[in-house]
Amino acid sequence: MLRALSLALALCCAAPVLAADAPKPVAATAPMTRLAIGFIGTDDPPATPLSFLDPVIRDGALMGVRLGIQDGNVTGRFLKKEFTLAEGREGDVDALLGQGVRFIIADLPSDALLRVADKAAANGAVVINARARDDGLRNAQCRANLLHTIPSRRMLADALGQYLVTRRWTSWFLVTGAGPGDKPFADAMRRTAKRLGAKIVEEKDWTFDVGHARTDDGFSNERDVVSTFTRGADHDVLIVADEEGAFGDFLSYRTARPRPVAGTAELTPTAWSRVFEQWGGTQLQNRFQALAGRVMTERDYAAWTAVRAVTEAAGKVKGGDAAAVVVALKDPGFTLAAFKGQALSFRPWDGQLRQPILITSPRLLVSVSPQEGYLHQRTPLDSLGDDEGESLCRR
Repeated sequence: MLRALSLALALCCAAPVLAADAPKPVAATAPMTRLAIGFIGTDDPPATPLSFLDPVIRDGALMGVRLGIQDGNVTGRFLKKEFTLAEGREGDVDALLGQGVRFIIADLPSDALLRVADKAAANGAVVINARARDDGLRNAQCRANLLHTIPSRRMLADALGQYLVTRRWTSWFLVTGAGPGDKPFADAMRRTAKRLGAKIVEEKDWTFDVGHARTDDGFSNERDVVSTFTRGADHDVLIVADEEGAFGDFLSYRTARPRPVAGTAELTPTAWSRVFEQWGGTQLQNRFQALAGRVMTERDYAAWTAVRAVTEAAGKVKGGDAAAVVVALKDPGFTLAAFKGQALSFRPWDGQLRQPILITSPRLLVSVSPQEGYLHQRTPLDSLGDDEGESLCRR
């Protein structure tokens, strides 16, 4: 009996040891899914800035895309997704599509953008515009596979107009330059004035050569050009349409009347600015500065946001099916966090990214539009630019 009890005790004590010594099953590791994102830029020579305080941008929006890829891979590793970047120019689009790239971030003017979008459409690829502001791209020239993270001119004009009307600066003196984007921006401001009940009391075209800010003492400009040019009907604010920055900065403090300058100079509407620090924006500014060695421009931000949109949509899809990511990206319920204080989304009728617009001075953030009181049945963000009933886009 004693011998039987000892044997039973030995077997009881041995059972846990045998279980501990047994080999454990190894959990299968999910494979990493790779998704390629393309970037198409241009070889435009860098424009010389009007002031030496502004950096000479030699790489367009490329650094914004590269930062977007880095940020996407930080979160992607937790979802077993890896994002790669394929860089090229317009002539490389066929090669990128042949490699299976189905998402292209385009830093292109409007004519080249449409050519790339049409080629991409034949391959089921999506193009995201990070540069061209043309309102026609959101209207009659829209494409079903074309999205926009850069604001349109009408969005910018409405954002500025809302702020001016809120301040009760409703009498505008409009000055239009000769650059390719100047007349379209002036047209957008005219549309905004009519939309918001402001009045353009004086219009003039700028046709003078004012020299260069680095060498001009300013005396001749004030005496001979700007002061005389800005005489006319009394106004609350001088609005300048000078997208290339050729002359707008010369107008401040040289006008015939002591009036603020707004538009493309001084008080400007923009998607991003070096002065923006709210809603965690400083984190993005610092990361970009460390990568590029310069400040983040509006085009950089639009390109970063475009990559961010693709990586966010990819995170909602199991596996790496590019077609499924396209569907997720175009879903009306898709939203995106992009340091703007609220979720951003693409408008289904024209592919434009809804987003707040910053109203900035050269050194400080002045306001953010939509302004308080500008309501909309869907979202106040749709008070900026073409609403669904106004758009001529038929996607």
